[in-house]
Amino acid sequence: MLTNDQLKRYSRNLKLRDFSEEDQERLLKSSVLLVGIGGLGSPISLYLTAMGVGCITIVEPDIAELSNLQRQIILDMDSLGKRKGEVAKQRLNKLNPDVRINVISEQFETVNARRLVAAHSITVDASDNFATKFLINDACILEGKPFSIGSVLEYHGQTSTFIPGKGPCYRCIFRELSNGTIPTTAEVGVLNTLPGIIGMVQATEATKLLLGKGEILSGRMLLIDALEMDFQIISFERNKDCPACGDHRSITLPKEGDRA
Repeated sequence: MLTNDQLKRYSRNLKLRDFSEEDQERLLKSSVLLVGIGGLGSPISLYLTAMGVGCITIVEPDIAELSNLQRQIILDMDSLGKRKGEVAKQRLNKLNPDVRINVISEQFETVNARRLVAAHSITVDASDNFATKFLINDACILEGKPFSIGSVLEYHGQTSTFIPGKGPCYRCIFRELSNGTIPTTAEVGVLNTLPGIIGMVQATEATKLLLGKGEILSGRMLLIDALEMDFQIISFERNKDCPACGDHRSITLPKEGDRA
């Protein structure tokens, strides 16, 4: 049951059509695994915390640098030289004490991926490399957990949402890319507002997933060209030959407790 303070805090949620106190309680009992707290992770974490998602686990090993401040809005000058995850935790705790913030200052990698995914309601990708995105995809498919993936580069952004067993996965539309195939933001830059746009879409999708409301971007990908202010949605289908979710799956990851 919501407290009086919670009824005030979430009053604009509760005034929404088809949004009840039970829905808010459901959010407060939910958990999100957020992989990355950079340009995408900053708005995602701020909005999910403000929304009242009960537990957010941030996986982020990096230290804040001056070049981060152009787009990573959860950081400030006092953050420089500190672990991004710990800085984010302090900021989010001040925003909403209802939300428990956990920080894992390690890489999201094969040895911990399935354990972390399994322990949360959904996973939201806010990473900056394809290897992590593919790993998130594979771990979520194996654990049967929904997830959102987002990317930004230069003036372009994209995001989609995936529900294992009910649609295609990330590997159905993208294949493994060799190192150097796609440039990085360090090489070609990124418009600083673009991670905010994509991140807010991801936070919205995550909220809808947790509540079981509305239509999500399953089997669809939102593409944004911020320079032309062009928004497009493309559809894609499950690939029966996909190594992660196809008819003859070949991708497996170790579970916690497995021996090498």
